[in-house]
This record gives sequence, C-alpha cells and structure tokens, in this order.
Amino acid sequence: MIINEIFYSLQGEGKLAGVPSVFIRLAGCPLRCKWCDTKYAWDAAKGTEMSVEQILLRISSYPTQYVVVTGGEPMVNAELESLVQPLHKAGYHITIETAGIECIADLPVDLMSISPKLSNSTPDNAELAAAHDQHRFQVTALKSLIEDYDYQLKFVVDTPGDLNEIAECLAKIDNVNPYKIFLMPQAVTEQEYIEKSRWLADYCLQTGFSFTPRLQVILWPGQKGK
Repeated sequence: MIINEIFYSLQGEGKLAGVPSVFIRLAGCPLRCKWCDTKYAWDAAKGTEMSVEQILLRISSYPTQYVVVTGGEPMVNAELESLVQPLHKAGYHITIETAGIECIADLPVDLMSISPKLSNSTPDNAELAAAHDQHRFQVTALKSLIEDYDYQLKFVVDTPGDLNEIAECLAKIDNVNPYKIFLMPQAVTEQEYIEKSRWLADYCLQTGFSFTPRLQVILWPGQKGK
C-alpha cells in the first residue's frame, strides 16, 4: 500500500492527547479543507509503496504500543483492513483519524477519532468548494461509525459562529454521547491558538463538552512529521 509517511510523536488531540504514538499516514483524500496542514497527503499516489511486514518492522522500533492511522482519509482506502488486522494481532492500540465521510464496519479498532468538517473548512476556490461540500458531512456514515465503534467526536472551531453549526450537526447525527464531544481551536500560530482557546474554553464550561488541546500547534507549529 502507499504510505505517505510514518513518524513518532505525541498524540496532539482528544482524550489520548500527550500519549507517545506512531502515526501511519495513508495517502489520498477527497476533501480539500482550506486549513488542512497535510495537503501533501491529498494525492493517493504521494508516498512510498510498503508491505504490511515493512510497516510493522518500522513501527516496532518506537517505544509505544499506540498507533494512529491517519491521512489523507483512511476510510476511503481499500487496503485499510489489511493494515489494521495485523496491527491488532500484534497487540497495538489502534486509533483511526477520520472525517467520518465513509464507514467500514467491523475493523478491530480501539478508538474511532471522528472529525466532521464544518463549513469553515470549505476552500475559497469555487470548483474545489463544490466537490468538498458534497462530501464533507455524511450523516449516514457518521451515525454508523458512532454506533459501531468506541469513538470521540472532534470539531475544529474557528469563530464563535461555528458553535451554532456544531449544534445543528449534532441534532442531525442525533445519537451522540455529549461526553465524547471535543472542541478544538483552529489555529496556525501559538498566539492564535491561545486567543481562540480562551473563549472556546468558556463555551466548553457552559455545555459540558470537552476542550481538547492541539499539542502539534503549541509545540511544533507548522512542522511536518509532528
């Protein structure tokens, strides 16, 4: 399969934030989020052909049992199951990072980390925007993922206006455990992160939703492989 990159870092977001983890980034994504920090993984051909055996050997060199399969968008990769099954047999704790636009059933996954894309993700280019908006929020897939897996639901928040849209999204999905909802600020710089975090933290206190840090923004802003 095509692997865009493999790297070792701290999990930056969600309930496992701070846990040393190996990240396996698959190539290919149908979305075109304007604030995406991994645009280099959009193309399904961008990466290196690796066998499962090569992947297992590579990740075994890191002192952790936590693996995060990310992208791109892993859930549109036809070879995802052939990767996840051997990882599970090897005893790894597996998280899949997904936008929730597709659902593959019965994967041996410990945590489905779902980040539905709000309208704040829509690119400015009209052609890209049309394709992006067609795919970015799939209610049926989201419901299936939530019903089938232990999950967390993460929303990237850019402005206070996004909070109403999040409420609308949750009403459409309908079956979400509020204690599995995480909100995180959209930011590129540490200063931007701090400013947005203050009002977003206040909102989390009002709703009971969890505030999640974005350690990659605080510790390694803009660095690839972190």
